[in-house]
Amino acid sequence: MVDVLTSDAVKINPGARVTIHRWGGASLEGQVRRVEPSAFTRMSALGVQEQHVNVIIDLTAPREQWASLGDGSRIEAHITIWEDPSALTVPVSSVFRHERGWAVYAVEGEIARLHPVELGERNGRVARVTKGLSAGQSVIVHPSDRIAEGIEVSVR
Repeated sequence: MVDVLTSDAVKINPGARVTIHRWGGASLEGQVRRVEPSAFTRMSALGVQEQHVNVIIDLTAPREQWASLGDGSRIEAHITIWEDPSALTVPVSSVFRHERGWAVYAVEGEIARLHPVELGERNGRVARVTKGLSAGQSVIVHPSDRIAEGIEVSVR
């Protein structure tokens, strides 16, 4: 069982794939059995009250791989809420606010070109681009305030 923020829990479905890391052994696979319906309040490290719910996970790895995992052990559980291997994604660090939406700078030749984009699902690493960019286009990761439409750039 792991507890997650209620704002994240609403995206989790029974049967979702789970990978457990940082428990003291090799990564373990599992799947969500149930997201419990009742929330509870927990204080964050910053002193903010947060609502959490318990998510029940069935480990699918053989028991001998996780037999030393103790009750109440600290773990990191990665729960897959959406995946599409064919989705067009960019690093979240390449996306920035522009006018009323999002944008990236793509590199065309040696020139930075502003591309307004529409985003779909995202996590801490990547964002799915649903409109405004084509597969194979290179984007500038961590564009600084010195990057602008039409500026010459060099690829590293």
